[in-house]
Amino acid sequence: MPPPDSPPRQVLCLLVLALLLRPSLASGGGGGGGGGGELAYLWPLPAEFTAGGDTLSVDPALALVVGGNGGGSRIVKDAFDRYKSIIFQHSGVFSIFNALRKRASGYDIGRLRIVVRSGNEELQLGVDESYTLLVTKSDGKSIIGEATIEANTVYGALRGLETFSQLCTFDYSTKSVLVRQAPWYIRDEPRFAYRGLLLDTSRHYYPVDVIKHILDSMSFAKLNVLHWHMVDSQSFPLEVPTYPKLWQGAYTKWERYTVEDAYEIVNFAKNRGIHVMAEVDVPGHAESWGKGYPELWPSSSCREPLDVSKSSTFDLISGLLSDIRKIFPFELFHLGGDEVNTDCWTSTTHVKQWLQNHNMTGKDAYKYFVIRAQEIAISKNWTPVNWEETFNAFPQSLNPKTIVHNWLGAGVCPKAVAKGFKCIFSNQGVWYLDHLDVPWDQVYTAEPLEGISDASKQKLVIGGEVCMWGETADTSNVQQTIWPRAAAAAERLWSRRDATSAGDVNTTALPRLHYFRCLLNGRGVQAAPVTNQYARSPPKGPGSCYDQ
Repeated sequence: MPPPDSPPRQVLCLLVLALLLRPSLASGGGGGGGGGGELAYLWPLPAEFTAGGDTLSVDPALALVVGGNGGGSRIVKDAFDRYKSIIFQHSGVFSIFNALRKRASGYDIGRLRIVVRSGNEELQLGVDESYTLLVTKSDGKSIIGEATIEANTVYGALRGLETFSQLCTFDYSTKSVLVRQAPWYIRDEPRFAYRGLLLDTSRHYYPVDVIKHILDSMSFAKLNVLHWHMVDSQSFPLEVPTYPKLWQGAYTKWERYTVEDAYEIVNFAKNRGIHVMAEVDVPGHAESWGKGYPELWPSSSCREPLDVSKSSTFDLISGLLSDIRKIFPFELFHLGGDEVNTDCWTSTTHVKQWLQNHNMTGKDAYKYFVIRAQEIAISKNWTPVNWEETFNAFPQSLNPKTIVHNWLGAGVCPKAVAKGFKCIFSNQGVWYLDHLDVPWDQVYTAEPLEGISDASKQKLVIGGEVCMWGETADTSNVQQTIWPRAAAAAERLWSRRDATSAGDVNTTALPRLHYFRCLLNGRGVQAAPVTNQYARSPPKGPGSCYDQ
């Protein structure tokens, strides 16, 4: 572990002066920021930055120097190692003679100093992800030049490392890594606390390593919530120790996630600053549960929603959530509640009798089930998230802590926040990635705060999420379905609204998105062409990655 160190006073002073006093400081401004108004090829666009006209060389032996209470964190050290391998992926044995020759004259950047003020590594919604990044030539007083990242938490440091890695480009002529448009002065923070991607492992199973690759790719775009839609009508792949027959609902015995798998995914995500929000959708979308426990079905011929009339149904939900709570520390838990057809309840004899005994209609029973499931989740110290149908049907009965998840269309978040609920934006018309006919620019220009002008109400929109529903996606095509369109939403959620809404997006955003798509490809992510008529379709013909 590198020894903790304190940043030189002159570096901190230079950073503060650059960020606070320079008149050319940009706030996104459509991608410009110094360098004569050139686009800043960073994705997502930082909140504030300046650039210059210098080109700096980076030492392949780049060293890590840390400071602050959290600088010595294993999360920071492991992230530095990951990003170093990304930055210098081309700097192998073939360039050793060039490296030796260069070392004689020295590199402009030989160290990366990361200062993390807090040693607290707890990852919860709203954790501080801000950072500042300074990349400039040595002041001449130090033998080794350095770049500096400062952050309040390790998670801010992770975001700064991603930005630094995007500033570093490989020059094939000199076979060296360079930072162009230096000096760079960046002060950055996310616009929204919740920046999510839903992954559906019920419609198709994804091996653990595939989920890890997706998490890595999320970190490149600074997305920070994996909404794991684990189970649905089609399959139940998760191990639940208290109810071991539940995963009999998996497609096969080879398409399952053990408790250890789930722990591994959560820890892998945390090391990249990503929350994992689990979803167990009730009472609908649950036919697979009855493969192991058929008593959960209203009848063998009418298999969902789950049987509302039996207390054992809620006992199982409680046991299931208790087991899951041990795995998922994130404070939000998604209870679904969408697309509930109550015909099975009103047409099955014993459930129909229960409804009559309790003077309930099918709609009443739907509300009863959702509220009871919320109470169970809250008792386990979770904040419930529900799809918007629950809000549309009975807003006055929902627990005030409920976070409403929009998906059916526009206008729901304005209604939800007007009643004091928090909201997540996922309008299916623009942010459902399985809708292959939605082009990148419609994803990019979708605005989570549309229709909300009151600043206090705007704060109740915690963010948004693109949804990768899995009916037509599996391991063979999931990444090219997610990317690059998910990146368009990622910038909308991270960058300032005035930056993402200014000018012609074909000028301010499209060239940078082409560049980011190629960056993803270079990191092994199978991101599809940006401008094809249908998402995830292959190139139309020969051409450059930067123009497709």
